[in-house]
Amino acid sequence: MAYKTIIGLEIHTELMTKTKMFCSCTNAFGGEANTHCCPVCIGLPGALPVINKTAIEYAIRAGIALNCKINTHTRMDRKNYFYSDLVKGYQISQDDIPLCEGGHIEIETEEGTKKVHLERIHIEEDTGKQTHTTEGDTLIDYNRAGVPLIEIVTKPEMNTPEEARQFLENLRSTLKYIEVSDCKMEEGSLRCDVNINIVDSETGNKTNITEIKNLNSFRGAVKAMEYEEKRHIELLQKGENTVKETRRWDEVKGETISMRAKGTVADYRYAPDGDFAEIVLEDSWVDEIKNNLPELPHHKKERFIKDYDLSEYDAGVLTASKDLATFFEETIKYIDDSKLVSNWIMGDVLRRLKDEEIEIQDTKLTPKSLGDLIKIVKDGKINNNTGKKVLKEIFDTGKEPETIIKEQELVQISDEGALKEIVSKVLDENEQSIIDYKNGKDRAIGFLVGQIMKASKGKANPQMVNKMLIEMINER
Repeated sequence: MAYKTIIGLEIHTELMTKTKMFCSCTNAFGGEANTHCCPVCIGLPGALPVINKTAIEYAIRAGIALNCKINTHTRMDRKNYFYSDLVKGYQISQDDIPLCEGGHIEIETEEGTKKVHLERIHIEEDTGKQTHTTEGDTLIDYNRAGVPLIEIVTKPEMNTPEEARQFLENLRSTLKYIEVSDCKMEEGSLRCDVNINIVDSETGNKTNITEIKNLNSFRGAVKAMEYEEKRHIELLQKGENTVKETRRWDEVKGETISMRAKGTVADYRYAPDGDFAEIVLEDSWVDEIKNNLPELPHHKKERFIKDYDLSEYDAGVLTASKDLATFFEETIKYIDDSKLVSNWIMGDVLRRLKDEEIEIQDTKLTPKSLGDLIKIVKDGKINNNTGKKVLKEIFDTGKEPETIIKEQELVQISDEGALKEIVSKVLDENEQSIIDYKNGKDRAIGFLVGQIMKASKGKANPQMVNKMLIEMINER
């Protein structure tokens, strides 16, 4: 039997404004519990909200970057539900007239480029944060209450967890490029809800939609989708169905766990918020935001391919992160060889970032130190392997490459007389390898080169060594 997975996403993204959505309290992660609060954001009677213009601007910026239509006449609504982290008993959000409508993000599939369309982007306030203790108590920190959010709602057009992962990666990259959110999932500034169900392609039978709430890592989101995909298919195979419910992902158990029955829009009793007048945006302001939008990832990728003669894959990796793209362009100011810089970043630099799970801006490596190092290797002062050792030292200490090379006496041996002496000594000690090479065993050369590099402590010029080695063997 053939099954089709249907996935839609709801992504909550905190905006990087200095203050909260409807008051002047600091919008900052952390801080002592319940210290970034005032009568407005904790919902005291008589306190009136005042909308944050910068939050509206950031939401418009996101809408334009994601190809949305901007509604210049919109309003704020009340979304009513009772939960301990929601101080007022309702959330200030948007219902039938969101700030942004439509839009799309492109992803790459085996069949080619696919557009995943958006339903909407609306603005709202965040809730407080609950902490459950081992004693069974629940503590609530309202520092996060009132932080400005945009909620990005997709159409159910993704058909695999991998497509959803790509969508999230591309979305995060775009939001960081336009500098509206830091998208730090570990700090809760980007959270994802997944709606998923399965259709039997032969019979048309489908499972009820399951919502998975508050996934705070892409890895967790993919694992949760894979788990639900398998669970839904198994139910269909048994002639059963899912309950329409909300579940959460348990990272330790590696499974989703039921939380509650899934509510409907009617349960929230949306109504216009009487504390706000209608929001009317001037077309000139929206145009100004559009005209001042930074270069977006796909535009930068196209420019990297054209200006730096990079492959589509390399350009895609380098521009996926704004900080990495900036680092690349800063580095080529110190060495005018874009392909060589790309190779170093795509290789050893990204490998180190992945191993340590850090971003390029969090390292001691600077564009100047990498550019200087690549130039030193290119000029033959040290060989490639030594260059990799120097790069590791730069990551660890932040020292300049020239300083490391001088301190550790790493300058490449290119003196013909010195190299002949080393090569001759290695050949004298490995007569059998000479015989093996002359008998057609080419790998004997690799062994001898390794011995020479070992004898020279890795400082011998490899090109000179290979040429000299063949010549000296043939003379014997």
